[in-house]
Amino acid sequence: MVKSVNGIKINYEQKGEGDIIVLLHGWGSNIKLFANLIELLSKKYTVIAMDMPGFGESEEPPSAWCVDDYADFVIDFLKDHDTKKVMLLGHSFGGRVIIKLNSRKDLPFEITKIILVDSAGILPPKSNKKSFRTYYYKAGKAILSMGIVQKIAPDALENFRKKMGSADYAAASPLMRQVLVKTVNEDLEPLLPNIKCPTLLIWGVNDTATPLSDGEKMEKLIPDAGLVKLENAGHYSFLDQQYTFNRVMCSFMKIEE
Repeated sequence: MVKSVNGIKINYEQKGEGDIIVLLHGWGSNIKLFANLIELLSKKYTVIAMDMPGFGESEEPPSAWCVDDYADFVIDFLKDHDTKKVMLLGHSFGGRVIIKLNSRKDLPFEITKIILVDSAGILPPKSNKKSFRTYYYKAGKAILSMGIVQKIAPDALENFRKKMGSADYAAASPLMRQVLVKTVNEDLEPLLPNIKCPTLLIWGVNDTATPLSDGEKMEKLIPDAGLVKLENAGHYSFLDQQYTFNRVMCSFMKIEE
């Protein structure tokens, strides 16, 4: 299904009946990876999953959005649904949006449950190697941005960015690269104690993108949180260990298997 939210065409799926649960995907992902979850949760709930602006089959945002802009988007998307209570599930970047959304004091609905799967939001500690890489990148960017260099080698700056950036950065469009830089550098750790509703954390033990230590830290900082660790699973734990993940979800969401 497609609908327009503030002039942006959004691809989304809605299935089931009952209380609403919204699924927010990770960076570079889309709702197709949630097919199993949508099927499972729709047995008892109204499941809403959307390709967020700049991902999947949805249009890009009109400018370089920050996490707050994506939180605004979720609120605006749900305006068509006359609901007072919402449950939220977010994977990776989607979890980042949920953490920010939960800290809003003027929400038009109550968040009753949260599920964070291999969630982003905690900044990794800076190593000496990373600090040097950051310095090297900034210095290289400054040199390659000079007018004379741009004339001699117009593609040098873009090639340098691709070489120095992450796989996510290299795969993104120019606009979404700006979004990525804005979002990954925001530390949401101070907001975690604001999450008061029951919260389930599910983490792949072998996750290298958002390591298990992030999940353990979230469990300590969120008042009513429980952490489930999935062995032999990485950043996409809901796919790597689908059977076990589904069992955990059924227990937390009170779905009869």
